[in-house]
Amino acid sequence: MRNIIITIDGYSSCGKSTLAKALARHFNYVYIDSGAMYRAITLYFLRNHIDWSTDEAVQEALANVQLEFKFNPERQQSEMHLNGENVEYVIRDLVVAEKVSEVAALKWVREFAVAAQRSMGQQKGIVMDGRDIGTTVFPEAELKLFMTADTAVRVGRRFKELVAKDPSVTLEDVMANLEMRDYIDSHRDISPLRKADDAIVLDNTNISPEEQLEFAIGTAQQLKLNTNC
Repeated sequence: MRNIIITIDGYSSCGKSTLAKALARHFNYVYIDSGAMYRAITLYFLRNHIDWSTDEAVQEALANVQLEFKFNPERQQSEMHLNGENVEYVIRDLVVAEKVSEVAALKWVREFAVAAQRSMGQQKGIVMDGRDIGTTVFPEAELKLFMTADTAVRVGRRFKELVAKDPSVTLEDVMANLEMRDYIDSHRDISPLRKADDAIVLDNTNISPEEQLEFAIGTAQQLKLNTNC
């Protein structure tokens, strides 16, 4: 049976990557973290003091950006590499999170990332999560999920993740960052965050990762999508 593309879009800290990774493992698919790609680009811009207010500076910078996912056998998952450097942990810092939505909204950045994402999905058999995967990157995807959750729940999840790395992070910092990212993602001119017309909504405010995985697998089976190739 044929391979398919599964897209998972939605707001920050809804557990998109958790579900995407679990689905990829279940169906033996490749997991592509589109958010990690935008975070890596943001990290490059910050490190190299790129003035992303000008198209010329952005285009010149992107010409020096090489992104690659490499599988880590110890962690049993793919990790983001920027110009040969494993930056999987660095890109999760709050300093990157504070700027990633701003950088990801840039026309040239989105075109750069979308082209790379489409190339990765040519052979299908992938699960990709992000903000515009089901609407812009792979509008023809066979299965599209749109994830959401109560804001307070999302803030709590994100705070727990960040404070483990940086005890100085406050709940107020996380709340402000999440609200800012939601606004920018939903109101940007290019590929704003929105639910695709044929996407299935998954609100995981009150369900566990195991329950949402069961829902996603069941949905695929109900739609008679054989992803077990």
